[in-house]
Amino acid sequence: MSLLRRIERARPGTDAPAAGSTTPVAPGVPPRSPQAPGRQLLRDIKLRLQNRVMVDLGSKLDLSNEPEIRRRIEEIFSRVIDEEGLAITRAERVRLLEQVTDELIGLGPLEPLLRDESITEIMVNGPRQIYIERSGKLERADVAFQSGEHVMRIIDRIIAPIGRRIDESSPTVDARLADGSRVNAIIPPLSLVGPVVTIRKFATNPFTVDDLIRFGTATPEMFEFLKGCVQARLNIFVSGGTGSGKTTTLNVLSSFIPDDERIITIEDAAELQLRQRHVVTLEARPPNVEGRGAISIRDLLRNSLHMRPDRIIVGECRSGEALDMLQAMNTGQDGSLSTGHANSPRDMLHRLETMVLMTGYELPLRAIREQMSAAVDLIVHTARLKDGSRKIVTISEVQGMEGDQIVVQHVFTFEHTGVRDGKIEGYLKPTGIRPQFTRKFEANSIDLPLSTFGVTAEPTTPGPEQTGQAADGPREPRGYSPAVKAGGMVYVSGMGPVDPQTGEVVGGTIQGQTRQCLQNLQARLEAEGSSLDKVVWATWALRELDDLDGFTNEWESWFADDSPARQAAMMPLPRRLAGFRISIWIIAEAK
Repeated sequence: MSLLRRIERARPGTDAPAAGSTTPVAPGVPPRSPQAPGRQLLRDIKLRLQNRVMVDLGSKLDLSNEPEIRRRIEEIFSRVIDEEGLAITRAERVRLLEQVTDELIGLGPLEPLLRDESITEIMVNGPRQIYIERSGKLERADVAFQSGEHVMRIIDRIIAPIGRRIDESSPTVDARLADGSRVNAIIPPLSLVGPVVTIRKFATNPFTVDDLIRFGTATPEMFEFLKGCVQARLNIFVSGGTGSGKTTTLNVLSSFIPDDERIITIEDAAELQLRQRHVVTLEARPPNVEGRGAISIRDLLRNSLHMRPDRIIVGECRSGEALDMLQAMNTGQDGSLSTGHANSPRDMLHRLETMVLMTGYELPLRAIREQMSAAVDLIVHTARLKDGSRKIVTISEVQGMEGDQIVVQHVFTFEHTGVRDGKIEGYLKPTGIRPQFTRKFEANSIDLPLSTFGVTAEPTTPGPEQTGQAADGPREPRGYSPAVKAGGMVYVSGMGPVDPQTGEVVGGTIQGQTRQCLQNLQARLEAEGSSLDKVVWATWALRELDDLDGFTNEWESWFADDSPARQAAMMPLPRRLAGFRISIWIIAEAK
């Protein structure tokens, strides 16, 4: 007969009531489950066995040799059960042994949750309330601690091996488990529900590109693009909200770093799982009991610059270290990676501004933005959607400054199409725009097909406009169209927002690009003896309909009173590929 059945039969007052009778219950007290007394007595027996094992082990409890200590616990456990004459089933015996072992050398009630690979997060809200996250959804776990002191013992067991402390004078701590899982704990008096522990579990084997593609986090084309960005040594920030998958994404991006480079990682609590051979892991240190000896991420970042790094990876920028990270990116440490909390790529830039200001230096806002626009090449934004799924929702290029603003251009975006059976449906798609830094791909012999950016093929018969070769003149930059005079009129076809000296697209905003187009048109007309006030007809082509207001505002500042007749057209494919947001065709009177 099993232990639970013996308990139920032997316990006074637990006989089943006669048919048709009811068990009186005090007002406001819920009826007890028939199995509740048995479960409570089973816990009592577990505690008694646990105490006996601890006494018998004594000073022999050397946790450094886990296999040996497990063997000793099993021996003592079996002897105690025989001495007390407990008749329990094999299943109950195995379960009790596992629980006792978890309490003595593991993390107690948390151990079964840590072993469950489907659980991604564990949240202890005091001793009696434990929640877990599974498949992006929260649910309550059927385990509990005995008391607040029990939770505190487990917290001490977590933080002791890494030399950290938690007490009333320092009631919060960040730590990690042996497998790299991240741990945060906060205790009274800051927490009013008792000790609170949050564990962000890491997979035993780090997620790979194939895993994230299978999960629907991103498409193969996006990862091909990101691989090219890492290998071309672009500076990348991964942004997103809490639990959106920033660290997982950063791990995958770091896997693209060549194996022959020296990588230095800097974190508050080490959790990155890099697989390259030459990796130096640095971890910040909190102050000691006297409030001294703290080593911040800023300190480690500054020191890392003297360690001959090829790449610097900062696990997360939270405050003043953002300034040091930007300076490192701007002074030769290209190819650096980091993460930050933000709701969008634009918000990530605002957060970086705020972090730089947290250093206490009185820097002009424009100077901060110039550093940011020069340092950061790409922002990869992650999000946890309402159905619990995690996705890369935008990949955005930081194109530079336009006036006092930093220009950001999306290269890939997530398009939501609906909801089916509680699951969000949609797809990740390219915007059809190649970023300006693709020349770095060419310099590093990285060849990405046009299909990566959503373009199926290049034009098969390029004309003078696409090659930049004027019909009867010298070669001009693509998009800097020639002027043709005929019949007393001057014709300019498809003027783009390019610098005629360098051939580069300038002005990331629609206003800036429109201004550049009009400056180019003005120069062309004046060279033919005409001017903008002689324009009688204009055709313009926008890449995005949302740019209409910005285009109109800039156009009207040039043609305030007597705007020429004009019409809209579709932007040609070559200009889309070149990053144009606007092209303009005009007809003007010649003098």
